[in-house]
Amino acid sequence: MTEKTSEAFYGPDFNALLAQDPDIAAVLLSELKRQQQSLQLIASENFTSPAVLATMGSTLSNKYAEGYPGKRYYGGCEEVDKVEVIGIERAKSLFGAEHANLQPHSGASANVAVYQAFTKPGDSVLAMSLPHGGHLTHGSKVNFSGKWFNIVSYGVRKEDELIDYDELRDTAIANKPKMICVGATAYPSLIDFETVRKICDEVGAIMWVDAAHFIGLVAGKAIPSPVPYADVVSFTTHKVLRGPRGGMILSKAEHAAAIDKAVFPGMQGGPIMSAVAGKAVALKECATLEYQSYAKNVIINAKALAADLEKEGMRAVSGGTQTHLALIDIRATGVNGKIADERCGASGIVLNKNAIPYDPETPAVTSGIRVGTAATTTQGMGTAEMAEIASLIARAIKDGGDANKAAAIRGEVNALTAKFPIYSR
Repeated sequence: MTEKTSEAFYGPDFNALLAQDPDIAAVLLSELKRQQQSLQLIASENFTSPAVLATMGSTLSNKYAEGYPGKRYYGGCEEVDKVEVIGIERAKSLFGAEHANLQPHSGASANVAVYQAFTKPGDSVLAMSLPHGGHLTHGSKVNFSGKWFNIVSYGVRKEDELIDYDELRDTAIANKPKMICVGATAYPSLIDFETVRKICDEVGAIMWVDAAHFIGLVAGKAIPSPVPYADVVSFTTHKVLRGPRGGMILSKAEHAAAIDKAVFPGMQGGPIMSAVAGKAVALKECATLEYQSYAKNVIINAKALAADLEKEGMRAVSGGTQTHLALIDIRATGVNGKIADERCGASGIVLNKNAIPYDPETPAVTSGIRVGTAATTTQGMGTAEMAEIASLIARAIKDGGDANKAAAIRGEVNALTAKFPIYSR
């Protein structure tokens, strides 16, 4: 790593950090090298633009801004108010939303605010089962959601691994939930928002879409939007959306006051204004034709990768993908998800073990892996590279337990990623 490259992507003050705290500076450089030289296939990760990175390390980090633009609890917020207003207007324009809140620190924080805005402890909420692809905040017993609310879970059919909307309706009618949540972390198919809206109307439930994983595809006009149907949409900004780590909430105008009050003071204090600025920058990037092309290519690559992994003897759950991620049943390889994750990691391929629907293994072991194409598509990779990646994954799962073979695969990974450099001049 040259000094010029380091400074270009960690800012002109990097040398000051290097002098003051060489231990942390070394970690920054080694992490940059890790991202550059390995394949990033975690479905919830991406590479932000240098412009987004610049905002995250800006003087906006110094400003405490409890409250909302024009209604802060501290003085000196004139400039950060401008940032937040710009971000709010960009979010409303990009998604066609009536209201937007950019303050949540994370997707989980945004979800806490949604619960607080529309429910009280003990209320019934219908949400997707974690073993079938849902999220911790959708009712896991170790999470606040499972401890504070009566979570009624729904899942996917065993025969095709798709959401059974007839069963969802029957469950909603039987339980009369205060709110119905759709959205998941490991569901590769599209969601029928119109049908869910009808179910919510029938039982008088708030329709909440947790769009954390696929909102970037919505921003790029690559898949249908939940915004016209949902009362509230929560999401993260660091996946396909390609922004900084953080959360965001969109809602109907009638829910604006409840959402804002739930975020502050209900759920958190001052927002991280550097992150709010980073979100605003990412939203502007998402409004471009270039980003729309990117979002479509993410799906093309995900479909190709799923198909190529099937050619390597693995099975794509639900027959493939319509989004940015694929859930792969690897039982035919004779290797479980935990071991596959470890072997791929040793080979320079970063992905995660993941439960598949009706998984016979425990969540700590699993029978599957989850792969995403947001980051590799940002690098400029296409379907030809997806075929190569599938081959590398298959070899890593089979042979990655051998240190020499893992090293050889890592060398091929390094050669591939070198053709598609990130954060270099």
